[in-house]
Amino acid sequence: MKNFVVKTLANAGALAVAIWLIQDITLSGDSTGRKALTLVLVALVFGLVNFLVKPVVKLLSLPLFILTLGLITLVINALMLLLTSWLADKLELSFHVDGFWTAVLGGLIISIVSWALNMIMPDED
Repeated sequence: MKNFVVKTLANAGALAVAIWLIQDITLSGDSTGRKALTLVLVALVFGLVNFLVKPVVKLLSLPLFILTLGLITLVINALMLLLTSWLADKLELSFHVDGFWTAVLGGLIISIVSWALNMIMPDED
């Protein structure tokens, strides 16, 4: 359970950095508390997408991983971010990613920040 909370907080932090750095990734809300709650809920959706969908996509695109020496990961991360944006819209969360190239840059930023946060945050191991 503790590991789940740490990963969700790392995702929320990484999403917050991407929202802060990229103009076309938006999170809106009436108050700071509402924005924080929305950010945590989007982080949960993002975590579920990465847990459930990403492994299937990676398996199906294995030949592309070999062919591109892993660079297809940037595209897959972008697609997971776009899927999160679409799901957030369906769940009436005020999070939006505007366009594929924005998602590529956002996915790169989220990957780097999430990795760094997971390195410094406590873990069960």
